[in-house]
Amino acid sequence: MNIVNSLRLTFAAAVLTAASLATTSAQAQAPLKIGYTSVEYVLSQMPESKQIESDLKAYNSQLEAQLKSKYTEYQTKGEAYQKGAATMTDVVKADKEKELTALQQSIQEFQRNAEQSLQQKQQTLLKPALDKLQKNIDAVAEENGYTYVLNSDGASPVLLHGPKDGDISDLVLKKMGITPGANTVKQAPVAPATAPAPAPAGKTKTKTK
Repeated sequence: MNIVNSLRLTFAAAVLTAASLATTSAQAQAPLKIGYTSVEYVLSQMPESKQIESDLKAYNSQLEAQLKSKYTEYQTKGEAYQKGAATMTDVVKADKEKELTALQQSIQEFQRNAEQSLQQKQQTLLKPALDKLQKNIDAVAEENGYTYVLNSDGASPVLLHGPKDGDISDLVLKKMGITPGANTVKQAPVAPATAPAPAPAGKTKTKTK
């Protein structure tokens, strides 16, 4: 999961409204002026992006460790069941099978929830950076007389064409005290915690009731 890429949809609506806060009087006195910015570019320049990426990777590692622990427990109990199944009473055998089934379901549920949990963590980590970016886009738009600011990122960008002097990306960075091109961060993908589909080792199969 690429942090910057995953923000495109999040910012699509936010950036569209970035300069709509210009005063009514200013709009009446000046002609319509439309600017655009690459949200992806600006975010990659912000120093916060590196820390966000690091924190997100650390959280993903925690999820992977929890999943590994669950899977190890399942394998250990599955192997123990296989070795002792022949000497178990029907009651004990049924109880062990029920326990293994419950563990298997727990692993599957954890895997389903891991990606959602990672996305929620990402949103929490990103909020301060998003608020900062929105605030500076608003400020640059008002200071430079832009009535609207569009986002030029994405497979289906809001902006289809625009003059170079309409690009306010570097103005936004300078407004935040960032030298354009100085803090580019290469984003590494962060995949949600996953593990092989659990199944007891050997030939003995658990019963699903």
